[in-house]
Amino acid sequence: MAQVELGFAIAFSVAFALTNGFHDAANAIATLVATGGARPAQAIALAATFNMLGALLVGSAVADAIAGIVTTSPSQTVAVIGAGVLAAVLWNLLTWWRGLPSSSAHALVGGLAGSAFAEAGVHAIHWGGLEGIKPVGIFGVLIALAVSPLLGLGFGFGFARLARRALRRATKRVRAPIRSAEWAMSAALSFGHGANDAQKSMGVIAALLLASGHLEALSVPLWVKLVCGGALTLGTAMGGWRIIRTVGRRIFRLSSIDGFASQSASTAVILPATYIGAPVSTTQVVASSVIGVGGGRRRWRHIRWATVRSIASAWLLTLPASAALGAIMLVLWRAVF
Repeated sequence: MAQVELGFAIAFSVAFALTNGFHDAANAIATLVATGGARPAQAIALAATFNMLGALLVGSAVADAIAGIVTTSPSQTVAVIGAGVLAAVLWNLLTWWRGLPSSSAHALVGGLAGSAFAEAGVHAIHWGGLEGIKPVGIFGVLIALAVSPLLGLGFGFGFARLARRALRRATKRVRAPIRSAEWAMSAALSFGHGANDAQKSMGVIAALLLASGHLEALSVPLWVKLVCGGALTLGTAMGGWRIIRTVGRRIFRLSSIDGFASQSASTAVILPATYIGAPVSTTQVVASSVIGVGGGRRRWRHIRWATVRSIASAWLLTLPASAALGAIMLVLWRAVF
């Protein structure tokens, strides 16, 4: 029975990577599609390729941070993680169906915290904080998730102002180079997304394997990287058109230079965060960078604030809702196993 339980927990962790693919990965190509820089099929192929490369080539600092959220005993860990990631999957599916670009990272953190609390109370959660600039425990992860959209907003504003100033006397001949630059930055953003988000599934699977005795120390085996990267890539190929329409077209009408500024800002946040082990939300960073670009163009009134409020509501609701779901899933999990 223990092996069956472990199998289900790993399967749900892979399912989380899949839903992350068509939920969060859609944001990596949203501006490229919205500005007409690439056709949807081209953008998906680009994102899928660089998602996989990011998952395979970058280290495991983010995976270690995610794996360190839960501090339950080995006999409890499989149930806690299995129920937590199942809650995150359900929340991802619900918000995707509604077309809301909520945070998969928030959903995972909330699901894990809720199931851990339901299993063993507050002592089952590693609260942590920051070690220098490295996030540790749930507080450290939440700090990273809170700061990253603010950075996306600021960088989006700054990049938009710089781009407009640099190109204020440009002719139509710059359109082709800008489109090429959009492709390059979308590739970089997809690489960063694959590196950061695939590690979230890798981290929970590594924790499962450690708790079940299949690993002697917390590390990410190659097959886990391949499976999680493949699931993320498959999810990207399935497409997240509802999310793309919301981020790319319903916040602010983007031109090619705006799309390039948003992609550059998002990449400038996500890649460094990945290397210091800070789990961030691609959804939040990209959406906030789009808002920043609108502000950088001094067109605050052109931003569709009703859409922004809807997105913000989903962000605020995700953590408590997924935590409640995690607690419920833990009760159901215990009833089955």
